[in-house]
Formats: sequence, structure tokens, C-alpha cells
Amino acid sequence: MAESTNTVGGENTLPPNANRTPKVIVDGAFVTYRVFASGKAIPENSNQSRVKKTGNLRTVEAVKDVSLVAYEGDTIGVIGSNGSGKTSLMKAIAGLNPIDQGSIFAASRPAFLGVGAAMLKDLSGEKNIILGGLAIGLSKNQVRNKLDEIIDFAGVRQFIELPMRTYSSGMVERLKFAIAQAREHEILIVDEALSVGDSEFRRRSEARMKQLASNAGTVFLVSHSLKSILATCNRAIWLDQGEIKMDGNALEVCEAYAEFAGTTIEE
Repeated sequence: MAESTNTVGGENTLPPNANRTPKVIVDGAFVTYRVFASGKAIPENSNQSRVKKTGNLRTVEAVKDVSLVAYEGDTIGVIGSNGSGKTSLMKAIAGLNPIDQGSIFAASRPAFLGVGAAMLKDLSGEKNIILGGLAIGLSKNQVRNKLDEIIDFAGVRQFIELPMRTYSSGMVERLKFAIAQAREHEILIVDEALSVGDSEFRRRSEARMKQLASNAGTVFLVSHSLKSILATCNRAIWLDQGEIKMDGNALEVCEAYAEFAGTTIEE
């Protein structure tokens, strides 16, 4: 299995893996999707190795033979191009995607925060906070005590009594993250949720994820922003065509990916 290194920028940030408890183990996992063919030809630039056509069905191999171990205190960035299998792997770890082969073990039920998470559009922001807080395991009193903190974290105080349908997509995603971070999670998966906020919101979110991981939690962050990965994560996993291409020190993995993608970490 691929295991983490424990340095960022050459400085030790975590004790050796032997001294830490595994929180997530993925062993030879495969995730495939079976969809009806459209009848259109597969584009020449598509990944032929991941798409197999049988009659009117196509089988897309989204995750292929992935193995990894995530330890307590790990904050793991998950990077790769669109369609590389990042969200499919994270949903499999969270139990939202079935796997076709292999095994996934988790110390507790992972909390998955993605851009597709549901909010009730006809209810106010405040009522959605109450329902969301109850859904992540807070009591009614705990939600009430954290209400102002959540509102201010999301930066939506002037809209909090309005129905969610009046919120912009960015405001909705900020509120989702603010709700999710209101309690400690043993395993938290954040999928692109930080791409919707301004620099101040990203700064608060990055600091909070570091805090969650330092409290013996494990955080996965899926992001196209290598800058956010480096600001947050001690480790990175680069997925390519459904497989792990590189797993290790966040700086080393991000630099390798940036060179491969022809971009820079700052972009």
C-alpha cells in the first residue's frame, strides 16, 4: 500500500507512521460506472483504457486498484485533472459509492462535504444550520450555542433570515463548510468546497482544517488549487486515470503535478 511521508517543505510535521493509528485503509479498490452509450463515437482524446463498450452499455473505470493508508493527524490533498477519479475515490471512502473490488476500512463514518451536498432551498439559512447541525450529530443546544459562530464563519449574517434560494452558489457552499466544521470529525472529506470563497474565507477554512487534523482527526481535501493544498496539507495524493500516480510529501507531489500539467503552484 502507498503510505505517507511526514514532511512539508523539509520540516517534520508528524511523528513516524508507526506511532500513529490508521484511520482509513484502502486496499485494491476499484470503482466502475455502467452507463448507456449515447451512440456517439468516443473522442480521440478520451481515455480509451478506462472506457469499455459492450452493446449499449459502457463501463467507465473511475478508480483502478487504489491502495493507501491515512493516519490520525494526516491532512491529505487529493489532486489530479478533471475525470481522474478524485471524487469517485472520496465518495467510496465515505461509503457513498460502492466498490466493485477490494476493501475500504474506516475507523468511523467519514463526513463528506462536497459541492453536491443538499440544502433546503425554501428554508432560511438559520433553519438550514439547525437541520445541518443536527444531521452531523450536534444537539439542539449545541447548535444554538454555535449558531453565531457558524453564521460569521460563512459570512452570511445579513442573509441569514432569507430562504436559501436567494443565496448565491458561493454563499451556499460557504455555509455548508461552516456547518461541517462546527464539530470535530474523526474523518472529514472536503471536495472542492474551498474554491467558492474569497481569500479570507479560504484562510479561515485552511486554519480550521489544520486544527481538525491536529486533534487526531484525518482530513482529505480535494482541490484544483495547489496553493490551498500546500497551505493545508502535510501529504498529497496525485490521481491520474483512476490510479495513484504519486503519494507523499505535499510539496514534492504538487511540484511534480505542476510540472506535468504545465502550470505553477501559485495558479
